[in-house]
Amino acid sequence: MDDLLIAVPENPAPDGIEAGLLQTSDGISIRYARVPGRGETKRGTVVLLPGRNEYIEKYFETADDLARRGYGSAILDWRGQGGSERLLANANRGYVESFDDYVRDLDTLFEQVVLPDCRGPYYILAHSTGVLIALLASPSLTNRVRRMVLCAPLLGLAGSPATTTWVARLARFLYAIGLGKMYMPGRRNRLKTPDFSPAALSSDPERFNRNRATVTTSPGLAINGPTVAWTRAMFRAVEQVTDPDFMARLHIPSLILAAGSDRVVSNSAIETYARHLRSGSLLTIDGARHELLQEADRYREQALAAFFAFVEGTGDIDF
Repeated sequence: MDDLLIAVPENPAPDGIEAGLLQTSDGISIRYARVPGRGETKRGTVVLLPGRNEYIEKYFETADDLARRGYGSAILDWRGQGGSERLLANANRGYVESFDDYVRDLDTLFEQVVLPDCRGPYYILAHSTGVLIALLASPSLTNRVRRMVLCAPLLGLAGSPATTTWVARLARFLYAIGLGKMYMPGRRNRLKTPDFSPAALSSDPERFNRNRATVTTSPGLAINGPTVAWTRAMFRAVEQVTDPDFMARLHIPSLILAAGSDRVVSNSAIETYARHLRSGSLLTIDGARHELLQEADRYREQALAAFFAFVEGTGDIDF
């Protein structure tokens, strides 16, 4: 296995994984990995798009599941997190000026890895912030990607609309007075390796502790809370992808998976978006928490079954 990746006994790397570094058009170093499909039937490549403060190693299990089904996979760490280049001197701060920079990261992965080195057809399996980036990039991916499965999309924050509006206004104000690199108030002291609790983003203690072991071994993979600039950029991206004119340009068939017990993103915002997305449909996995691909088997297996049914066109999805 490449030295760029961290494997621990609780989280072994998939067979055949390769990793490397890419250079984006604006000079940022991005870590990526790819895993070949196994078996006689090769079904194409799934581009895995992680969420905020995630990293390639967190998706070893998912990449292995895909490989056993005959799918190769490609995954990256977004700039400013995981094993990719940090954007601030304080490497713990989650920072970006614009989500268009993340779209540039994704375009780099396609141009330098997916298109030249990975078998088509191509699919996207994205989580949370990764969904928001996939939607932003979607107009330019129409001729590249056959289908997308979008898990727990970041289209709004859980809680009341009034609270979300207040957070957005605060981020804009703090950014306008030059405090973009500051942590958002109340978000600085988020632990990189918290203990499992009822507030965890997964109800599965084994997978939770597996990911915790990875970060304990390599703390530099994780970051702390988002900055003012990141929060402002996130709200601007949400405004863009929810604009009706922008949505009319989204033509890639998409399945949206909502987690019924999500405490991070707004399920009402997801439901509204799905109703207005001409090329999309929605499936809610009742009882699941935010991290669907890190969840307990009874939830995670539903998400994977929905993915395979949708991309393979094997029939209706019914749970």
